[in-house]
Amino acid sequence: GLGWGGWQYQQLNHHDVLATQTGERRLFELPDGSRLELNSATRIDVAFSAGRRQLRLLAGEAMFSVAHDSSRPFVVDTAQGSVTVTGTRFDVRQDNGLTRVAVEQGSVKVEGAAGSLAQLGAGQGAHIDHQGKVAAPYAINAATLTAWRQGKLVFDNATLAEVVSEVSRYRSHPLYVAPGKVANLRLSSTFSTDDPDALLRALPNILPVAVKT
Repeated sequence: GLGWGGWQYQQLNHHDVLATQTGERRLFELPDGSRLELNSATRIDVAFSAGRRQLRLLAGEAMFSVAHDSSRPFVVDTAQGSVTVTGTRFDVRQDNGLTRVAVEQGSVKVEGAAGSLAQLGAGQGAHIDHQGKVAAPYAINAATLTAWRQGKLVFDNATLAEVVSEVSRYRSHPLYVAPGKVANLRLSSTFSTDDPDALLRALPNILPVAVKT
C-alpha cells in the first residue's frame, strides 16, 4: 500500500529541472510516460500536480511526445505565451525573443501573452512574437525542423545569415557573417550538429566567401 501510494504521488506530483549543454542532446522520460528530447543549450522547469502538467521552457528547444491524459492538460510556458495539449508530438523553440511551435502529430493550442490564440494540427506551425501575439498557422516541414533529433541541420534555400545563426547554437563560440550581400547569399545543404565546424570547411567551396578565424 505504501509503495503504491508513493508511486501514485510521484506520478501526480513531480518537480525537476532538465538541461543540456551547448552541442548536447538528451532524452528524458517523465513520470507520466511523456518523453522530452532536448536540443543544444536547453533548460526546462517541470512541475506536475494532480490537475496539471506544467513545464516552462527557459531557453533552447525541445520535442515533446506527450502521454494522453484528458484530466491533466500538458502546458508548456515560454516568455511569450503557452502551448496546451492532452497528448501529441510537437516541438517548441525559444529563440531571439520568439517562441516557435511545430506540430508533428495531434493538435495543440497556442496562446500568446497578449491573449491571441491559434489551434494547430499536424504539419502546421506558428510563432509568438516578443509582444505576445500569435501568428496565423502556416504549413511546415516537421521532419526538416526537427532533424536535429538525428543530429542533422537541414537548410533549404536559407540565407547565409540564417545558416550561421543556426549553426552557432551548437558552438561554444558563435559565428558571424558580414552584413549586406554576403549575409543574403542562399544555401541548401545538410550539416551535422556534432561537427558544426564542417560549415566553415565547406563554405568556400559552396559560396563565394572567405572564412576568417
